[in-house]
Amino acid sequence: MNPQFIRNFSIIAHIDHGKSTLADRMLEVTNTIEKRKMQEQVLDSMELERERGITIKMQPVRMKFKKPTAGKTADGGFGGQAAGVPAGQEFILNLIDTPGHIDFSYEVSRALKAVEGSILLVDATQGVQAQTLTTLNMARESGLKIIPVVSKIDSPLARVPEVVKEIAELLGCDESEVLKVSGKTGEGVSDLLDQVIERVPAPVAPLVIVESPDGKSIKEVATNDFRSIVFDFQYSNHKGVIVYVRVMNGQVKRHDQLLFKISDEKFQSLEVGIFAPDDTPMETLSAGEIGYIVTGIKQPGIASVGDTVASVRDTLPPLAGYMTPRPVVWASIYPESQDDFNALRMALGRLRLSDSSFTHEEESSGTLGRGFRCGFLGMLHLEIITERLRREFTLNLVVTIPSITYEVELENGTRKTIYSPALFPDDHEVKRVFEPLVNMKIITPPAYLGVIMQAVFDHEGEVTSTDNFGDNRTTLSLVMPLRELMRNFFDEMKSISSGFASISYEIAEMREADVARLDILVADEPVVAFTRVVSRKRLEEEAKATTEKLARILPKQMFTLKIQGKALGRIIASETLTGMQKNVTQHMYGGDRTRKMKLWEKQKEGKKKMKELGRGNVNIPQDVFVKMMRSE
Repeated sequence: MNPQFIRNFSIIAHIDHGKSTLADRMLEVTNTIEKRKMQEQVLDSMELERERGITIKMQPVRMKFKKPTAGKTADGGFGGQAAGVPAGQEFILNLIDTPGHIDFSYEVSRALKAVEGSILLVDATQGVQAQTLTTLNMARESGLKIIPVVSKIDSPLARVPEVVKEIAELLGCDESEVLKVSGKTGEGVSDLLDQVIERVPAPVAPLVIVESPDGKSIKEVATNDFRSIVFDFQYSNHKGVIVYVRVMNGQVKRHDQLLFKISDEKFQSLEVGIFAPDDTPMETLSAGEIGYIVTGIKQPGIASVGDTVASVRDTLPPLAGYMTPRPVVWASIYPESQDDFNALRMALGRLRLSDSSFTHEEESSGTLGRGFRCGFLGMLHLEIITERLRREFTLNLVVTIPSITYEVELENGTRKTIYSPALFPDDHEVKRVFEPLVNMKIITPPAYLGVIMQAVFDHEGEVTSTDNFGDNRTTLSLVMPLRELMRNFFDEMKSISSGFASISYEIAEMREADVARLDILVADEPVVAFTRVVSRKRLEEEAKATTEKLARILPKQMFTLKIQGKALGRIIASETLTGMQKNVTQHMYGGDRTRKMKLWEKQKEGKKKMKELGRGNVNIPQDVFVKMMRSE
């Protein structure tokens, strides 16, 4: 395939701005999928994606589109590489649909490395949102051509002229360059595809920078040997690891001898193909194309995102890969039954093949047994992974309350990195604690500014600047502890702003924190899954709220027990859960009431003895852990 007739692009946007719907219409317009086989969110293959109406995994797809109009001349405004191409010329359009939620920004960053252009999609009813700014910056840093597009123009609530003006001011472009489409009706979609051909540059095989053996000089080298970058992969029980690649140089075909550059593992390609949108085998993949390679490798840890897959003849250095994602939220995951530990280990390994942005390592707990300490990119990421473990692998899990990473300086001068609240030192051992901050942007209508400022203050945020943004909206820039971001901040913002405020953030530096460990005791035994690190000034409030909530949702036991919050070496909150009144007297007939009273007293003593002997184990069902993890 001539690279001049290939266009690789992605769609980037804030969550719920219509990316998947627009992708559906593109597939329809290009006849990639027959109309009778179309369904909503066709590229969102996971059940969870359809249920929640969000994209979780990036999904590539290949379309064919015949250019309906002659290319614009140099005086026509766009100056695209398709200028002068005759009408009817067929182009290959490789689209990568990306997630919109901030927790999946690593998925977006990988997709952007495989393309030359991006459609920046903005909802005509909502305008530019905070996450729009984040994804736009990522695309600019990748050097991509940006095509601004206003979606949902068919909505009765659409503010098309105002939103077009916002986008033009944001990008510094003319308003005439902003395209208008409706993913629902298909209006403007053909024109948009035409402009993708006009504006997005054709892929060019990169030159490789090579140092001389003495390190004194460098030179750029061209190569025709096959070289490609891995931007994603999946695992098949029958085919092994299937890598998703963007071909940079040369071409690859079935049975070629290939090499993972970083892991230094050789293999033979069992199949190569494209996404149409199902996996479709092809004879070859050439420079500029996006497709897949079936490796046949079934061992974990060999394939990795950002690795270079190349011909075994290639002697040049690997391609520049991706930054390793840094988890910001940590939680421990244990099987409800220790018999399922190996099944959980296998399931995490399989999920790691389809989502390289979470980490896991084995750990053990005295109360919960063996499990895994897992790192995630955010709270939604944590919820999605645990839900996939339950659904796809039918596992019953215990998930601890999420936490973040702390740096603790002890009184003896040593410094520790703490990933688990249960490992946070006792208060008398701690000299100083450091926690990560986030730099945050909130875009809101001015009417909600007062209540939002109060909420930011309640969450220990510090506003650094405020600016007017577009028509009747304000941007807040602030710094906040990551710990407070996890304390129901997103839901609170949605509630107090009636859904009009949008948030984006990035991890910043570490700062000294005034926090302590809060333990939750059930029947005098600490439950590791409920341990957390909280601000000292909120210790009593958090302890009271947690013990009350647990007392409300924990099923009654055979005996009365106490639920307590303990911090700073003392009990600071306590609730009592009365035991079940299972006093059995149905078998007694006749006689006066004293006979029953004697039996009740005997049963009461039996329950007391059962508790003292440790036979009265407290049963905490799986759904209690789930409810405690979720904020209400």
